[in-house]
Amino acid sequence: MNLTKIATIGTLAISISGLSACNNMMPAKSADMKPPMHSQTMAKMNVVQVAQSNSDFSVLVEAVQAAGLAGMLSDPNAHYTIFAPTNEAFMQAMKETGMTKAQLFANKPLLTKILGYHVVSGDMAMYAKDVKPGNVMTASKDTLMVTNQGKLMDENGRIANIVKTDIPATNGVVHVIDRVLLPK
Repeated sequence: MNLTKIATIGTLAISISGLSACNNMMPAKSADMKPPMHSQTMAKMNVVQVAQSNSDFSVLVEAVQAAGLAGMLSDPNAHYTIFAPTNEAFMQAMKETGMTKAQLFANKPLLTKILGYHVVSGDMAMYAKDVKPGNVMTASKDTLMVTNQGKLMDENGRIANIVKTDIPATNGVVHVIDRVLLPK
């Protein structure tokens, strides 16, 4: 696998980690988001269980499991802000990078970096009301920018819209985004 593909996969992993950072962004309304499939209320689920409860996050859940991050993201004492890309966002990213899901999932270091780029960990989860324009440090140790328009910009200048905000979890908050964020 060439360095460009490896860098792209790494960026995808970081993007997933950055999802946590978007918990405080203002969401745009999206009628096509499916409701949780579990009977358990989301407020009683951790961020991993919230993702598992919605079929629009099945690829994200598979990626988290492939990277071995489910245990860490289930930590009851953590305060995560997750920017969760939808399945459609993952399909778009794979098309953009020319990688298959199998290739991405087989490269654990890159997958982990991309996922870490979608997570922000701190003293408190960031709800939409708390998010301010500026740079945010992600779990992958990369920078994610919140624009003045309340969108997310990755290190490659790619923009992700926050389509739904403030999905509460016992260990943080989830914000739904329409694009996988990629670190450099």
